[in-house]
Amino acid sequence: MQAFFESWYGQLITAAAAILLILAGIGVSRSRSGEGSHKGTRMLVFSAVMVAVATVLSFVKILKMPQGGSVTLFSMLPITLIGYIYGPAQGILCGMAYGLIQLILGPWVISPVQLLVDYPLAFGALGLSGFFWKRQDGMLTGYAVGCLGRLIMSVISGVVFFSEYAAEWNMNPLAYSFAYNIAYIGAEALVTIVVFMAVTPVKQSLERIKTMARA
Repeated sequence: MQAFFESWYGQLITAAAAILLILAGIGVSRSRSGEGSHKGTRMLVFSAVMVAVATVLSFVKILKMPQGGSVTLFSMLPITLIGYIYGPAQGILCGMAYGLIQLILGPWVISPVQLLVDYPLAFGALGLSGFFWKRQDGMLTGYAVGCLGRLIMSVISGVVFFSEYAAEWNMNPLAYSFAYNIAYIGAEALVTIVVFMAVTPVKQSLERIKTMARA
Protein backbone atom coordinates (compact mmCIF):
# COMPACT_ATOMS: atom_id res chain seq x y z
CA MET A 1 0.00 0.00 0.00
CA GLN A 2 2.85 2.37 0.75
CA ALA A 3 4.12 1.89 -2.80
CA PHE A 4 0.90 3.51 -4.05
CA PHE A 5 1.67 6.76 -2.22
CA GLU A 6 5.26 6.68 -3.45
CA SER A 7 4.12 6.42 -7.09
CA TRP A 8 3.42 9.48 -9.23
CA TYR A 9 -0.22 8.55 -9.80
CA GLY A 10 -0.79 7.88 -6.10
CA GLN A 11 0.70 11.25 -5.23
CA LEU A 12 -1.42 12.95 -7.90
CA ILE A 13 -4.62 11.38 -6.56
CA THR A 14 -3.70 12.25 -2.98
CA ALA A 15 -2.89 15.86 -3.92
CA ALA A 16 -6.25 16.15 -5.70
CA ALA A 17 -7.99 14.83 -2.59
CA ALA A 18 -6.19 17.44 -0.48
CA ILE A 19 -7.39 20.25 -2.77
CA LEU A 20 -10.95 18.92 -2.62
CA LEU A 21 -10.84 18.90 1.18
CA ILE A 22 -9.82 22.57 1.26
CA LEU A 23 -12.61 23.48 -1.17
CA ALA A 24 -15.11 21.41 0.81
CA GLY A 25 -14.19 23.28 3.97
CA ILE A 26 -14.83 26.59 2.24
CA GLY A 27 -18.21 25.37 1.01
CA VAL A 28 -19.28 24.24 4.48
CA SER A 29 -18.04 27.41 6.16
CA ARG A 30 -19.73 29.68 3.62
CA SER A 31 -23.04 27.82 3.82
CA ARG A 32 -23.09 28.19 7.61
CA SER A 33 -22.06 31.82 7.68
CA GLY A 34 -23.82 33.05 4.56
CA GLU A 35 -20.67 34.80 3.35
CA GLY A 36 -20.34 35.85 -0.28
CA SER A 37 -17.97 34.77 -3.02
CA HIS A 38 -15.47 37.54 -2.19
CA LYS A 39 -14.89 36.19 1.31
CA GLY A 40 -14.88 32.67 -0.08
CA THR A 41 -12.00 33.61 -2.38
CA ARG A 42 -10.11 35.20 0.49
CA MET A 43 -10.68 32.10 2.58
CA LEU A 44 -9.36 29.90 -0.23
CA VAL A 45 -6.22 31.98 -0.69
CA PHE A 46 -5.47 32.24 3.02
CA SER A 47 -6.11 28.53 3.63
CA ALA A 48 -3.95 27.48 0.70
CA VAL A 49 -1.13 29.78 1.81
CA MET A 50 -1.26 28.50 5.40
CA VAL A 51 -1.20 24.87 4.26
CA ALA A 52 1.78 25.70 2.03
CA VAL A 53 3.56 27.51 4.89
CA ALA A 54 2.95 24.57 7.22
CA THR A 55 4.35 22.21 4.59
CA VAL A 56 7.50 24.29 4.15
CA LEU A 57 8.01 24.56 7.91
CA SER A 58 7.61 20.79 8.26
CA PHE A 59 10.85 20.36 6.30
CA VAL A 60 12.77 22.19 9.04
CA LYS A 61 13.20 19.34 11.50
CA ILE A 62 14.79 20.33 14.79
CA LEU A 63 14.54 16.79 16.15
CA LYS A 64 13.65 13.68 14.16
CA MET A 65 12.25 10.69 16.05
CA PRO A 66 13.45 7.17 15.17
CA GLN A 67 10.02 5.65 14.43
CA GLY A 68 8.47 8.68 12.74
CA GLY A 69 7.48 12.13 13.89
CA SER A 70 9.65 15.18 14.49
CA VAL A 71 9.89 18.53 16.20
CA THR A 72 9.53 21.04 13.38
CA LEU A 73 9.76 24.80 13.04
CA PHE A 74 6.22 25.65 14.25
CA SER A 75 4.53 23.71 11.43
CA MET A 76 1.35 23.02 13.46
CA LEU A 77 0.66 26.73 14.01
CA PRO A 78 -0.51 27.67 10.47
CA ILE A 79 -3.11 24.88 10.47
CA THR A 80 -4.49 25.90 13.88
CA LEU A 81 -4.65 29.48 12.61
CA ILE A 82 -6.96 28.41 9.78
CA GLY A 83 -9.37 26.94 12.32
CA TYR A 84 -9.05 29.91 14.67
CA ILE A 85 -9.84 32.35 11.87
CA TYR A 86 -12.49 30.49 9.88
CA GLY A 87 -13.94 27.98 12.33
CA PRO A 88 -13.70 24.23 12.91
CA ALA A 89 -15.04 22.99 9.56
CA GLN A 90 -12.39 24.80 7.54
CA GLY A 91 -9.69 24.09 10.12
CA ILE A 92 -10.34 20.36 10.33
CA LEU A 93 -10.67 19.83 6.58
CA CYS A 94 -7.55 21.89 5.84
CA GLY A 95 -5.74 19.92 8.53
CA MET A 96 -6.81 16.72 6.80
CA ALA A 97 -5.55 18.14 3.51
CA TYR A 98 -2.23 18.95 5.15
CA GLY A 99 -2.12 15.39 6.49
CA LEU A 100 -2.52 14.05 2.96
CA ILE A 101 0.35 16.25 1.81
CA GLN A 102 2.49 14.82 4.60
CA LEU A 103 1.48 11.39 3.35
CA ILE A 104 2.85 12.29 -0.08
CA LEU A 105 6.10 13.68 1.32
CA GLY A 106 6.93 10.81 3.68
CA PRO A 107 4.49 7.91 3.73
CA TRP A 108 4.69 5.39 6.57
CA VAL A 109 1.74 3.09 5.92
CA ILE A 110 1.08 -0.40 7.25
CA SER A 111 -2.73 -0.51 6.95
CA PRO A 112 -5.64 1.64 5.73
CA VAL A 113 -6.85 2.32 9.28
CA GLN A 114 -3.37 3.35 10.45
CA LEU A 115 -3.12 5.66 7.44
CA LEU A 116 -6.43 7.26 8.38
CA VAL A 117 -5.47 7.78 12.03
CA ASP A 118 -1.90 8.98 11.48
CA TYR A 119 -2.52 11.37 8.61
CA PRO A 120 -5.97 12.92 7.97
CA LEU A 121 -7.35 12.38 11.48
CA ALA A 122 -4.22 13.34 13.42
CA PHE A 123 -3.51 16.48 11.43
CA GLY A 124 -7.20 17.25 11.00
CA ALA A 125 -7.43 17.42 14.79
CA LEU A 126 -5.32 20.59 14.66
CA GLY A 127 -8.42 22.29 13.26
CA LEU A 128 -10.20 21.82 16.59
CA SER A 129 -8.76 25.26 17.31
CA GLY A 130 -11.76 26.57 15.40
CA PHE A 131 -14.12 25.83 18.29
CA PHE A 132 -12.46 28.63 20.27
CA TRP A 133 -12.34 31.41 17.67
CA LYS A 134 -14.85 33.59 19.55
CA ARG A 135 -13.11 33.35 22.93
CA GLN A 136 -10.84 36.07 24.22
CA ASP A 137 -8.06 33.54 24.84
CA GLY A 138 -9.14 31.50 21.83
CA MET A 139 -5.83 31.51 20.01
CA LEU A 140 -3.89 30.02 22.91
CA THR A 141 -6.63 27.60 23.96
CA GLY A 142 -7.37 26.58 20.38
CA TYR A 143 -3.75 25.87 19.62
CA ALA A 144 -3.36 23.78 22.77
CA VAL A 145 -6.55 21.80 22.07
CA GLY A 146 -5.57 21.24 18.44
CA CYS A 147 -2.17 19.89 19.49
CA LEU A 148 -3.84 17.73 22.14
CA GLY A 149 -6.15 16.30 19.50
CA ARG A 150 -3.19 15.40 17.30
CA LEU A 151 -1.42 13.87 20.30
CA ILE A 152 -4.43 11.69 21.14
CA MET A 153 -4.66 10.39 17.57
CA SER A 154 -0.94 9.63 17.49
CA VAL A 155 -1.07 7.86 20.85
CA ILE A 156 -3.97 5.70 19.67
CA SER A 157 -2.02 4.80 16.53
CA GLY A 158 1.03 3.91 18.59
CA VAL A 159 -0.93 1.63 20.91
CA VAL A 160 -2.85 -0.14 18.15
CA PHE A 161 -0.29 -0.37 15.35
CA PHE A 162 3.20 0.04 16.81
CA SER A 163 3.05 -1.75 20.16
CA GLU A 164 6.06 -3.92 19.23
CA TYR A 165 8.32 -0.96 19.96
CA ALA A 166 6.99 -0.83 23.52
CA ALA A 167 7.95 -4.48 24.00
CA GLU A 168 11.55 -3.65 23.12
CA TRP A 169 11.61 -1.32 26.15
CA ASN A 170 9.51 -3.59 28.38
CA MET A 171 6.90 -0.84 28.65
CA ASN A 172 3.13 -0.77 28.59
CA PRO A 173 2.09 0.14 25.00
CA LEU A 174 -0.03 3.07 26.18
CA ALA A 175 2.75 4.50 28.37
CA TYR A 176 5.31 4.05 25.61
CA SER A 177 3.11 5.61 22.93
CA PHE A 178 2.27 8.58 25.13
CA ALA A 179 5.91 9.16 26.11
CA TYR A 180 7.09 8.81 22.50
CA ASN A 181 4.52 11.11 20.95
CA ILE A 182 4.52 13.80 23.61
CA ALA A 183 8.31 13.99 23.27
CA TYR A 184 7.95 15.69 19.89
CA ILE A 185 4.36 16.97 19.70
CA GLY A 186 4.48 18.33 23.24
CA ALA A 187 7.93 19.85 22.77
CA GLU A 188 6.94 21.72 19.60
CA ALA A 189 3.65 22.84 21.15
CA LEU A 190 5.39 24.17 24.26
CA VAL A 191 7.98 26.14 22.28
CA THR A 192 5.28 27.55 19.99
CA ILE A 193 3.14 28.64 22.93
CA VAL A 194 6.08 30.41 24.52
CA VAL A 195 7.28 32.11 21.32
CA PHE A 196 4.05 32.91 19.49
CA MET A 197 1.30 32.86 22.07
CA ALA A 198 2.83 34.21 25.27
CA VAL A 199 4.81 37.07 23.72
CA THR A 200 2.31 39.93 23.57
CA PRO A 201 3.52 41.73 20.37
CA VAL A 202 3.58 38.45 18.42
CA LYS A 203 0.15 37.48 19.71
CA GLN A 204 -1.22 40.89 18.71
CA SER A 205 0.21 40.44 15.22
CA LEU A 206 -1.58 37.12 14.85
CA GLU A 207 -4.82 38.76 15.98
CA ARG A 208 -4.36 41.43 13.29
CA ILE A 209 -3.90 38.67 10.74
CA LYS A 210 -7.23 37.20 11.86
CA THR A 211 -8.94 40.57 11.46
CA MET A 212 -7.55 41.07 7.94
CA ALA A 213 -8.32 37.50 6.88
CA ARG A 214 -11.97 37.85 7.91
CA ALA A 215 -12.45 41.36 6.49
